[in-house]
Amino acid sequence: MPALQLALDFVDLERAIAIAKEAAKHVDWIEAGTPLIKSEGLDVIRKLKKLFPDKKIFADMKIMDTGALEVEIAAKAGANAISVLGAASDSTIKEAVEAGRRYGAAVMVDLTNVSKERCRKIAQMDIGYICIHVGIDQQMSGENILEVFKEVLKQFRNSKVKIAVAGGLTAKTAAIAAKAGADFIIVGGAITKSPDAGKSAKEIHEAIQRMKVEKMSKSPMEDIISLLMAIPTPNISDALQKKGEMGGIMQIVPGTKLVGRAFTVRTAPGDWAKPVEAIEQASQGDIIVIDAHGSEKAVWGELATWSCIKRKLAGVVIDGAIRDVDEIRKLKFPAFAKSITPTAGEPKGFGELGIEITCGGTNVRQGDYIVADENGVIVIPQEIALEIARRAKDVMEKEMRVREEIKRGSTLSEVLKLKKREVS
Repeated sequence: MPALQLALDFVDLERAIAIAKEAAKHVDWIEAGTPLIKSEGLDVIRKLKKLFPDKKIFADMKIMDTGALEVEIAAKAGANAISVLGAASDSTIKEAVEAGRRYGAAVMVDLTNVSKERCRKIAQMDIGYICIHVGIDQQMSGENILEVFKEVLKQFRNSKVKIAVAGGLTAKTAAIAAKAGADFIIVGGAITKSPDAGKSAKEIHEAIQRMKVEKMSKSPMEDIISLLMAIPTPNISDALQKKGEMGGIMQIVPGTKLVGRAFTVRTAPGDWAKPVEAIEQASQGDIIVIDAHGSEKAVWGELATWSCIKRKLAGVVIDGAIRDVDEIRKLKFPAFAKSITPTAGEPKGFGELGIEITCGGTNVRQGDYIVADENGVIVIPQEIALEIARRAKDVMEKEMRVREEIKRGSTLSEVLKLKKREVS
């Protein structure tokens, strides 16, 4: 049966150990992840070995050079297996494997971002283990571990090498990989980000043992709108590295959330002709985003809102004023604007549709993704929307785990070890 390996990709050893203790009963291997080794050093291996004497300890060193030396120091620290990158030179891989044999540790060649040609060459080497691996950044960019696994597996069909698989696996996808021939299933986030790491580890372990492949429904990860609808804007801001926020735009209808693609409008201050014309040209689900230059006269009101509802548009965001908010609130139509006024402008017809605009000080292009809620309005460039949605989901899930640790009696400072990591 395939072995389950828990990847501890933390920067703090105490948190890693706490989660490992929760999940240990249901895993076969415990991995000191690369960030953990870089942050805490090889003492991580010694401590994990002491705390979990009945488990195999994997050192994810991702060796790129000095293969023999790095395998030696990890093996002497107590690692049962160590990773070397497939992108390393042939001599580095050979030296690492040979050192592993001398010191009694297995060496696994990690195939992250390795070409087909390189895989074919590695398949001809005298190695015992490989890891078909889609890294976190690759996952965020849209690479699917099962597709990569299936393709790379072809290169090792006639090899006796033991095969590990890693890259965003869940209980369902782990079962698929196990049935397809994986000897090691490496899981990180699906366990370590869970509020109940033990329960999640158990579910994945049982799925691997059963190898019962359930029919995969369309992943919500591929549905950007659905995914973003479930994620608060603060998490999206974090994923965008604190960029993309529209300044000074407020929620008009409490309790509403707005997600969709921008249909852009530039209009003269107080001129509501182009915003109204945009309603007829926008597609179902679009968001009308209006650059009204912060106008204090309204370019939007109840009647425009009714038109949007009939056209099944998602909402409106206005760098300017809105009116009739009492009626718009009754309609529960997602509207965000810079100000509220009773005074309407005039329909003069100045402006343009479908062009790049500035709204709340942030550039918005036709087709960019807009997410708005009680916290504010965020613009996501369309080219990276899926990646940012995935990164934001990752941020949200990590926060869920931190929240659970706080509920158990810790504090935010303690969980994040702020004092330890303060810049001196």
